[in-house]
Amino acid sequence: MTTKVGAVSGGADVNWQQIDWQKAHCTVRRLQVRIAEATRQGRWNKVKALQWLLTHSFYAKALAVRRVTENRGKRTPGVDGVVWSTPKDKAKAILSLRRRGYRPLPLSRTYVPKANGKKRPLGIPTKKDRAMQALYLLALEPVAETLADKNSYGFRKERSTWDAKEQGFNVLSQKTAATWILDADISGCFDNINHQWLLDNIPMDKVILSKWLKSGYVLKGKLFPTEAGTPQGGIISPTLANMTLDGLERMLEEHVGKKHTSRKARKHKLNLVRYADDFIITGTSKEFLENAVRPWVEEFLAERGLSLSAEKTRVVHIDDGFDFLGWNFRKYNGKLLIKPSGKNVKTFLQKVRQVIKKAKMAKQEHLIAKLNPVIRGWANYHKQVVAKETFHKVDHEIWKALWHWANRRHPNKSAGWIRSRYFRNLHGRNWEFAVTVENGKGVKAVVKLVKAYDTPVRKPPYVKIRGAANPFNPHWETYFMKRVGTMNPAGKNRRPLPLGKFRMAGIRHD
Repeated sequence: MTTKVGAVSGGADVNWQQIDWQKAHCTVRRLQVRIAEATRQGRWNKVKALQWLLTHSFYAKALAVRRVTENRGKRTPGVDGVVWSTPKDKAKAILSLRRRGYRPLPLSRTYVPKANGKKRPLGIPTKKDRAMQALYLLALEPVAETLADKNSYGFRKERSTWDAKEQGFNVLSQKTAATWILDADISGCFDNINHQWLLDNIPMDKVILSKWLKSGYVLKGKLFPTEAGTPQGGIISPTLANMTLDGLERMLEEHVGKKHTSRKARKHKLNLVRYADDFIITGTSKEFLENAVRPWVEEFLAERGLSLSAEKTRVVHIDDGFDFLGWNFRKYNGKLLIKPSGKNVKTFLQKVRQVIKKAKMAKQEHLIAKLNPVIRGWANYHKQVVAKETFHKVDHEIWKALWHWANRRHPNKSAGWIRSRYFRNLHGRNWEFAVTVENGKGVKAVVKLVKAYDTPVRKPPYVKIRGAANPFNPHWETYFMKRVGTMNPAGKNRRPLPLGKFRMAGIRHD
């Protein structure tokens, strides 16, 4: 199916299924590298000109449409109910991404539950608005990566919570390390960022940015204005929030100096580790963190319309421990151990019990199919910390929930009958929740529930990304190629990615 492209590509017809995606990635990549280089040189007029070229590029528009039609939210419409599902729709969508006359529609507001029982507002843009955000993000991301704090790990390419965890271990594990931690959390970060600050400081098209910020949202059929914040759910929102908080590390260095050259910095042992709006700052004394560092941080945030959460922000000693990104950091007799946090375990078990509860009448193999990804994903997240004891306790709690599920299905059967019906002895292990299934060809196989305890811990060790590494800087191409080719974000060895994947990752492979 072809669609007339007109002025976008010289009047040729475009067939969505015949777009040269390798060429698209390479074309966009070259422009992004030039934007990053101009940013490093402080040539902001050139950055602006290159961003204009990228956002008016046919290939960049095609990649933006591809992103929003192939991600997890591809079937979720906005207030207009439009979903691009066919090649013809996608080809037309490329033509619709034009700056002139563009006017975003209000967001569709919904609420999702948080771990603390409260609800987080989520704004769902229309398909076209998502694609426009993806397009302008292609031009903004090289700037954001070039200006980012070295120890910022959330919503950034090639960085993950594991990198933040490793940096936390690096700055706290030594005997001479700082012993006090400012465990900080920003109150409603996405919802409260000052719009004027964003317009004055984010290097992108101000007209487009202003339209997104002021688009409003619809809740229960009623239109509400947006006076502050950038909506959670927008593709570009995480990058805008990151750029709002970037500079926090430099601000601390302005007050105490760099730790390699300043005696004051070495004395106070200030280190920042940030993941999105969650961050910790280490120090040698509680008084210095409370009376000096915290006011500096509050002043920095106030300029951006933000404030620290009084409920979640506190200064703690490393011997008492603190939670960060689902882990508990604490020293036991001078040795730092990182374990799954109690709150994270509780949330995970609630999710597992909810899955089991909804499967009251489901077949055993269907319940196993629903539980296995949940258990495996949670265990893989924690496998680089001290988690074996926690894994054992979690497996036991899951077994109790499954035993209750089985007994509820057969209230008149004996415990022995229920055990033989739902549990097996496999490979010398009793009480394996398993069932024999048969495919359409008559082949039988045993399907069993995975156990968190079977997940290998600390094999192989995870290597933290270098703080200065920039995926849009050609100087780091070899580094990222080795990193992508030998290790995935979970630290697991794998085969090198094929050529197309390297180019999609923005890495040249000869």
